[in-house]
This record gives sequence, C-alpha cells and structure tokens, in this order.
Amino acid sequence: MGALVSMPLSATADVPRTSRATADVATHSQAVSAAAQKKVLAYWTPRRIAAVTEPVTGQRPVKGPDGAPWTRQNHVTKTVGRLFFTDHGEDSSCTATVVASANRSTVATAAHCVNNTNLLGEDNRWATNVMFVPGYHDGRAPYGKYTGRMAVTAATWLKNDQQQEKFGKYDQAFVVLNHGPRGQRLQTAVGAAQKIGFNRPGSARVYQFGYPRAASDPAREGLPEYTGARLAYCTGEAKQALSTADVSIAKGLWGTKCVMGGGASGGPRISALNVRSGLGTVVGVNTEGGYLDRAGNHCGYAPAAGCTRHLIGPQFTKSITEPLYKRAARGF
Repeated sequence: MGALVSMPLSATADVPRTSRATADVATHSQAVSAAAQKKVLAYWTPRRIAAVTEPVTGQRPVKGPDGAPWTRQNHVTKTVGRLFFTDHGEDSSCTATVVASANRSTVATAAHCVNNTNLLGEDNRWATNVMFVPGYHDGRAPYGKYTGRMAVTAATWLKNDQQQEKFGKYDQAFVVLNHGPRGQRLQTAVGAAQKIGFNRPGSARVYQFGYPRAASDPAREGLPEYTGARLAYCTGEAKQALSTADVSIAKGLWGTKCVMGGGASGGPRISALNVRSGLGTVVGVNTEGGYLDRAGNHCGYAPAAGCTRHLIGPQFTKSITEPLYKRAARGF
C-alpha cells in the first residue's frame, strides 16, 4: 500500500483520498461535493439495481431460525438497509445499519464492503458509487437514498490479502452518509437508530440481518428474501469460530446458524433485540459463512458431517471498533 494522504472531511474536491488517523484508523472521502453526490444517485438506475438483484424462482417458501424473511414492521426495517457500491469495476451490494451517533448519519457495515482486494487477494481498492437505502424492499426506497461521504475502517484492514486468520477480526467499518433528498440527516429521516456495544459477551442470543443474494440451502435459493430484494434474518445462540488443525481463523468471530449468502455481509448482529420495537444493540457484523461443529470448531467452507453452516463476523471491541466509531461520529 502507498502512503495515506490527509484530507479534511469538509474538502470539496471530488477526487477520493485516504487519510491515516490516530490509533488504527483509516478514512477515505467519497462523494463530498453536491456534484459528486448527484453523480452517484444518477449512477444507480433501476436497471443497475436490478442487475445486482437475483431473479425470483418461485420455489416453495422455506422458513426457519437459520433464515427467513423479516416481516415485522418495526425499527429493524427502518434502520437496516441495502448498501450499494462498485468494487473493482463490478457493481455489488452489502447490508448496513443505522447506529446512534453524534452526527446522526453513520451506518455500520463490513470492511470488505468499503475496501477490498480482487479475487487473488491483490490490488486493494476503495469502493466507489457508495449509496445506502434504509428499509430497502423490492426496489423501493421508503426513507430515501443516501450517498457515502466518508468510509472509516482499520488501517490494518488495508493490508488484507484474504488471510482470515490474520485480518478477519478487522473486517468491520463505518460509513458517514450525506444528507438525504429533503436535506435530512439519516437518523432523523428514519426516526430511529440501533445502539452499539463494545466488548459485549459473544455468547448470547442474537438476531442477524441481511439482504442476501444467495442461500447455502438449495431449497431456499431464489426465494425473495435470498435475492437481495427483501430483508432476511437468522436467530439463535451465537458461537465463536475456533481454529483447528485444518482451518485457521481469527479469534473473535461469532455468529449463529444461518444460510444467508453474499449480500448479507455488513448486516448487524444484534443482541437484546426487542422484537416488538425492533431496537437492540449491534455487537458485530456479518462477514463470512463457514461450517462449525457443536463445539465451534471450524470445519471449513463446504458441508461436512456433524457441522452446520454459520454466518460469522467480528465482535465489536473497544480496541478495534470504538476508535473507528468515534472517528465516524465526528465526521460531517
């Protein structure tokens, strides 16, 4: 990686730059000027969005705690949304969540949704054309569309070369968003935000949300909640993924049984969720799927006897996450 160049968030230049902040924090400016914001909104035409949304196949509905559509109309459907971006020239999407912050304009997501390598683990680049749509549903944007203004992730993540045993716990990020179509800040527009927690116990009942474009269960492939069109969730007791002689994995990756695939990355892992209000505490994000046995030992990335597919990701900590969050909260 080259040197990281400082650039104030208030700068109006449209050329994205990266800055190295205190601790292990890197920031990257996105669409700052009005012209840049307009360009991103114009980029995401209905046709482009449809291109990163899989077709519905009409399969018979299959539901379970390891993956189902979220149908409750509460604060979950206001605060969780779809994050669109371009990665190495390819349009894609992840999931992100509105978290309470001083600037009322911050979402939590996965680091690989804002900065990623190519499939060979090389050519590290920042995502472009970043746009967040809270409450996304079947192509609709009930609370408006918000362009990315600044991405914040760990500087260590910029060394990512797809070695999960080294960098998996750094796969977390925040995005500060520009004001919406009526000049409102994001949190004001949706009327809610999820709490954020650091160093919370990993072993707890959690809800994990996402806009997956695939399912590891063939019986659920092509259902609306696995095409990127609708919000899906999994719930259960979170388990930590443990390294074995065959699979080395970073410490601090947790998750529950879940069939959600690509597109669910960056979605929240929420503890103490009040299912009536839809509010809880985000304690981590989804970053990868893997098969774990009953003790949490990682069996690999393909089905194996005695192992169940889990959706795992880093648990938010005071050492890694809090500096990122605080930097994002100051932004705007």
